[in-house]
Amino acid sequence: MDNTALVGLSRQVALARQLDVLANNMANINTTGFKADGSLFAQYLMPDARDGNFSGTDGRLNFVQDRASWLDLSQGVIQQTGNPLDVALDGKGYLIVQTPKGQRYTRNGALQVNAAGQLVTSQGYQVLGDSGPIVIQPTDRDIVINQDGSIRVREGAATDDSSRGRLRVVEFANPLLLQKDGASTFTAGEAVQPQTAKDTRVVQGALEKSNVQGILEMTRLIEVTRSYGEVAAMLQQESELSTNAIDKLAEVPA
Repeated sequence: MDNTALVGLSRQVALARQLDVLANNMANINTTGFKADGSLFAQYLMPDARDGNFSGTDGRLNFVQDRASWLDLSQGVIQQTGNPLDVALDGKGYLIVQTPKGQRYTRNGALQVNAAGQLVTSQGYQVLGDSGPIVIQPTDRDIVINQDGSIRVREGAATDDSSRGRLRVVEFANPLLLQKDGASTFTAGEAVQPQTAKDTRVVQGALEKSNVQGILEMTRLIEVTRSYGEVAAMLQQESELSTNAIDKLAEVPA
């Protein structure tokens, strides 16, 4: 395979990766608490062309290298829902939820009560409070979730408030070290320790929407698709030139 094909192929691989990232962002544009991904690419410079037939110094080849993807942790729009069990986090904090794979962190505050009376996310994960899972009694009414995450209810015909615990809201010194473990949940490695959130406000009756910017992502999707097609056309032309050259060289003089 010649250098043109190799360089073009490296570009196509990078564009295909970028298409996957953009498509995933668009697919989750309406996912509560979703954080968009970005792609990071770099120029990989070959030290030399490794060919001894050059008249001067060896030429250098530039390839496209897929370095990594990164998380856009900017806050999404907080939208009022009026549902007393919905909560949005205004700040850098995360709720702690218990999943079958262990504790995870999320900003998806679309909460509900399961058959056991436990407060869970829309995926069914238990939402943890300071003392473990939060349980709402069947007779509870007038649920109030305060800005500090504390939950107060009126139980039955009682006129006084009763406590149902407090949501555990944590933050991280370097949240970019978090890794996605689902559409809106994150996992933290052993080196990433959660700390009690100090500047995060819990907003009852609201949800944080996805931070995906639909118009911007759609524009990028179109640009990447066009670029992929242009590279494919260039490689096709290069292949046809090589084929024609071989045919001409193979012709036997009359």
